[in-house]
Amino acid sequence: MMIKKLFSSLAFIFLIFSCSNSDKKIKTAAIKTPTPPKIVEKIFGYPKEDFIINRDTIQKNETFGEILSKYHLTYPEIYQLTSKIKDSFNIKHLKAGKTYTILSLKDSLDSLARPNVFIYQPDLLNYTIIDFKQKDTVIVKKEKRPVKVVKKTGYVTINHSLYQDITDKNLSPKLAMELSNIYAWTVDFFHLNKGDEFKVIYEDLYIDDTIYAGIGTIYAALFKYGGKDFYAFRYPSDSVAGNFDYFDEKGRTLRKQFLKAPLKFGRISSRYNLHRFIRYYGRVKPHLGTDFAAPTGTPIMATANGVVIKKGYTSGNGNYIKIKHNATYSTQYLHMSKFAKGIHVGSVVKQGDIIGYVGMTGHASGPHVCYRFWKNGKQVDALKEKMPPAKPIDSSRLEKYLSDIQVLKKQLDNIK
Repeated sequence: MMIKKLFSSLAFIFLIFSCSNSDKKIKTAAIKTPTPPKIVEKIFGYPKEDFIINRDTIQKNETFGEILSKYHLTYPEIYQLTSKIKDSFNIKHLKAGKTYTILSLKDSLDSLARPNVFIYQPDLLNYTIIDFKQKDTVIVKKEKRPVKVVKKTGYVTINHSLYQDITDKNLSPKLAMELSNIYAWTVDFFHLNKGDEFKVIYEDLYIDDTIYAGIGTIYAALFKYGGKDFYAFRYPSDSVAGNFDYFDEKGRTLRKQFLKAPLKFGRISSRYNLHRFIRYYGRVKPHLGTDFAAPTGTPIMATANGVVIKKGYTSGNGNYIKIKHNATYSTQYLHMSKFAKGIHVGSVVKQGDIIGYVGMTGHASGPHVCYRFWKNGKQVDALKEKMPPAKPIDSSRLEKYLSDIQVLKKQLDNIK
């Protein structure tokens, strides 16, 4: 009986020991990890380890042939190559200062390691690959580097200049350029006032998470300029896919077309004429404006958004005002009886704002306003000038537009 119990105890101990060893084996097997796959580092899609890499910038007047000849390609070979790619890549478009990369296969039998791939980068984002590894085949591919899009908001108060104040806020200087394009018809960026401010919802673009690649889409902006609010919302301009424009909170385009006349009523008494006989002077003298006759005191309106850059009196012009609308256009209004209240040099005016009243001050034979029009610093005929289109949101889409922009408008208003 005792022997039987002894055998039972030994069997139990052996079982426990076996299970313990078994667990150890299982645990040991469980912590074994597979060998991680080899990470192949690439450049423009090519394995780095397979190539000798040469990167440089194009020098002034340097040609495609001169670049390749530096890397031991003969001129007959270069000629054959350019003949094959002439329909897909214009070698004359290479610009000085831009980056190029040349890849040469390491396992080439040629000890000089001649080029096999040429990559041209006109900017940070785009690049063109010319692959001539195979003697009889040349592949040309236009590619874009992967971009990370980061949606951001910005708020800037003007203390010095748009550019400086944007960079002081650690925002991209390119934002200043984009905003000046959007507000070209609304804000005079050369005459910003201290205390003007803007808010913006936009995208920053990054390559490889760290290389800044510029501004993406600007979704909305609010510019507080001269005491007035100017909203801008990006929205499809029509039913054609890809056509976008910027509109204000009422669906009006920011690209303002000029009013046909600075008066609501009246008549044209004299047109722009380079050979007109002017009775006041008794001789032929160019008339560089359009005269709109109306009773004294008739309100004169600004024909487009802008900034008053001159206000004064001369013996010829009488009381006059000049408005700069953007970098291209300016207008002038002469012979006023008086100026509108609150109008002074630096005043921001909107299209249709009253700036003065019809009179006959200066050299004038009757009450009228002489309306003068400048394009790129030269006086032109306002009635013949072809103006940029300025269509508001179509009435059939206006209700949806006003609804769609509410989220962006609320987000803009809440930026602090």
